[in-house]
Amino acid sequence: MHKTVQNLINIQNLIKSKQSVIEDNKVIPQIIAVSKTFKHNHILPLIEYGHTDYGENKVQEAIEKWPEIKSNNNKIKLHLIGKLQTNKVKISLKLFDFIHSLDNEKLARKISDEQKKQNLKSKLFIQVNIGNEPQKNGIHIKKLGEFYNLCKELNLNVVGIMCIPPIDEDPEKSFLRMNYLKKKFNFEELSMGMSSDYLIALKFNTTYLRIGSEIFGQRLNKL
Repeated sequence: MHKTVQNLINIQNLIKSKQSVIEDNKVIPQIIAVSKTFKHNHILPLIEYGHTDYGENKVQEAIEKWPEIKSNNNKIKLHLIGKLQTNKVKISLKLFDFIHSLDNEKLARKISDEQKKQNLKSKLFIQVNIGNEPQKNGIHIKKLGEFYNLCKELNLNVVGIMCIPPIDEDPEKSFLRMNYLKKKFNFEELSMGMSSDYLIALKFNTTYLRIGSEIFGQRLNKL
């Protein structure tokens, strides 16, 4: 058995064991295997095992890796979890099934315009700047309602919200806020929890975990 597959199975088993003692959480989160910088030989064993959801941080890297893989497996769901620039929206709507980084009005309008031209609708997550950090992208908590209303006016398929907790803060605080926002605005999905904190995110009803190094190991410098 390939190491990446064994790592994934270990994570799945750990999640099941933790969820069994969390009384108020019946959600079974989907694991996004974040494959940035890794070649096909690391990814294909997971696909052969039956794993379906994969994440990339950069559009260009995804373009180089995923079209051929997806053409051979229609069950694959590809997630963009990194920054999306407006000049990459056209190709991104064709390639990605989910975009987790909708973070400003200009991008929202560009996606709206492009999806009309292509008759395509990726599932979108609004990125929330949950710690109100000036160096991070994302919508401020106080402006989330206003931005979500704009997205609905633009006919965007917003399915949930995503966050990256402040590095110097207990992630539990961020996950608690996100769970509150999910309920307040009736979002279907929550994208939160990475290799370092996914077990904490479980307690707050996350539906998508973005796990990279715990599956693939230390990042490679390039493809």
